[in-house]
Amino acid sequence: MSRNGLISSMRRVLHADDQLETSSPSPFEQLSRRMNDILGDGGILKEVVQPGEGPPVPQNASVLIHYSGFLEYSDQPFETTTNLKYPRMMKLGRDVTVVGLGLGLLTMKKGEFSRFLLQPQYAYGEVGCPPFIPAGAVVLYEVHILDYLDSGKVDDFTAMSPEEQNTVPLSTLIEVVNTLRSFGNRCFNQNRYYNAKDRYKQAMTLLRNRETRSDSEKEAIKTALLPLYLNISFVELRLDRPHKALKYGNKALEIDSANTKALFRCGQAYLELREYESAHGCLISAQAKKPFDSDINNLLRKVTMCYKESLDKEKGLYSKMFRELKGPVKM
Repeated sequence: MSRNGLISSMRRVLHADDQLETSSPSPFEQLSRRMNDILGDGGILKEVVQPGEGPPVPQNASVLIHYSGFLEYSDQPFETTTNLKYPRMMKLGRDVTVVGLGLGLLTMKKGEFSRFLLQPQYAYGEVGCPPFIPAGAVVLYEVHILDYLDSGKVDDFTAMSPEEQNTVPLSTLIEVVNTLRSFGNRCFNQNRYYNAKDRYKQAMTLLRNRETRSDSEKEAIKTALLPLYLNISFVELRLDRPHKALKYGNKALEIDSANTKALFRCGQAYLELREYESAHGCLISAQAKKPFDSDINNLLRKVTMCYKESLDKEKGLYSKMFRELKGPVKM
């Protein structure tokens, strides 16, 4: 996210004319003239720089954002996340503590980049936050919302007792599970594998605790469990735990015995365990389903080479043992 547009406009106000009159508006005053008052009291002004898409951020959501906070006449932010490759997911009302920023986020859509000018009562108050923010400071936030998840529904669902959870529609449970899986995927993509596994297992537990009332519900639960088992298997491989990866890969195969991802995960786990024959069998089955998949074919070649090397070593070992048992030839 770039702040060049803002800084350039501020510099133009400050440096365009060495003979500025004392009555000239300040940078924030000039910026406020093209902003919208989102509450009607002048406390939070907003300018949309880049529109987003879809519905606005819901209450109690968790948001993935890049943001920077500025004081007037300052080119450098007093706080920023733009130097982070992977900003963390932040929950409204808990991690987003600046009132005006939290209210502003509720007006934003996915992909949107906006600026918010916050009066002290919506920012750091009359006390400020020494030494970085002086008392009674008006602050500017630039915010780019990358994504958000409706974690409020997850919070409401998990706060219920198991008995209450079983009374809600299955579609609500599936929605909660999908949100948790999306959380897990975000963590996985940021290499936070333990956090990812926690989210996947939380979703898995909610599904397993469901008391199904019909065959169609049972099938829906199995369908929702399948990607979770696959994801947990993948996480366990990244954590160098092939035995657990194999466990969840096999659980996925119990649901869908022909699933190529499950066969591939089991093949990876068996390879790590040096069980080459079993790895070869899984990958041959996967290859039969997807003969032109490069990942499957490359891993199959690797397994074949490792299997051959293992057999050669085993053959050499037995040959050596046989020679030692036979002993020297007597004349």
